Amino acid sequence: MEFQDYYKTLGVERTATEQEIKSAYRKLARKFHPDVNPGNKEAEKRFKEINEAYQVLGDPDKRKKYDELGADWQRGAAEDELRRRYAQQGGPSSGFRAGPGAEDFSDFFASFFGGMGGGGMGGRRTRTAGFEDFGDFGFAPREEKAPDLTAEVQITLAEAAHGTRRRLELTAQDDCPVCKGAGMVMQEERMGQARVVRSAKTCSRCKGSGIIPNRRTLEVTIPAGTTDGTRMRLAGQGGRGPRADLNGDLFLTVRLQPDRVFKVNGRDLRVELPVWDYEAVLGAEVTVPTLTGKLSLKIPADSQTGRVMRLKGKGLPGRGKDPAGDLFFELKVLAPNNLTEDERALFRELAEKERRRGTPDPRSELFR
Repeated sequence: MEFQDYYKTLGVERTATEQEIKSAYRKLARKFHPDVNPGNKEAEKRFKEINEAYQVLGDPDKRKKYDELGADWQRGAAEDELRRRYAQQGGPSSGFRAGPGAEDFSDFFASFFGGMGGGGMGGRRTRTAGFEDFGDFGFAPREEKAPDLTAEVQITLAEAAHGTRRRLELTAQDDCPVCKGAGMVMQEERMGQARVVRSAKTCSRCKGSGIIPNRRTLEVTIPAGTTDGTRMRLAGQGGRGPRADLNGDLFLTVRLQPDRVFKVNGRDLRVELPVWDYEAVLGAEVTVPTLTGKLSLKIPADSQTGRVMRLKGKGLPGRGKDPAGDLFFELKVLAPNNLTEDERALFRELAEKERRRGTPDPRSELFR
């Protein structure tokens, strides 16, 4: 009989933590799941090996026994001696005779971790009427929380300001609803107050992995005042567990799409505001855009390009303890074009007056 290296099967170190083993198993189970690889016999074989490895390494008692067995095997102990030493240790996994589905496990597993398919290599259990504590064999529904999911959604600036709803299409790895994440289905009956398991077989729905790929649609409300990068937690909307309280959570990241007019910095907004040179010189009242409509903004006389004007509280609305942002307008002074000859003459006259006044050369700083 060939020794089965379960650590190699799952691609983990012998020092791997319980969580690392679980994570590796789930990753491989999703990759080689028969539903993902229909008709692929090699993938089906690999899937069975992965499932068997996790049945041992995912159980602390079986893993301890396996580590001791591996050390003795490496020292070259006789196989018969190993059978006597480990298959007769008793405990919850020895002497276990499975029903249908036992062919999913190797002779190595059968000999040392339950006698699956071989009728049990060790001593007889005292409870011969059935298997009253089915969870002893590692096939009871998992009591761990299902995995969390992450998703990202893009919204416009207007939707961030006023709030919106989004329909999300999610793909999750949920616990199988047939076996409740156990990977095995038991057939049981009651004898008095006891629950007696007569047989167990690999779940036909999830093929023993305990998980199934599942697509579902979710309506999400995004509140007003949501900023770029906001992470929302939707409790219980992640992977489906055997019970509602074991469902995972969905963590949704909100991204703002670039806006044609407004540049966003947190809750503050910024607009590059073009003004004519005469508006900048003489001062003017111009119409400007905001998230809630149009407003009038006074441009002070003698304004220059780069001057910034603020409308307090006109940025993205506040949310919770965070106050509303501000709206900033940065002036960009434009010179008129397509002038008539009379208009050009006026500019030449103005230029001559400025020269006579001794107006400094605006480019002089470039040559210091």
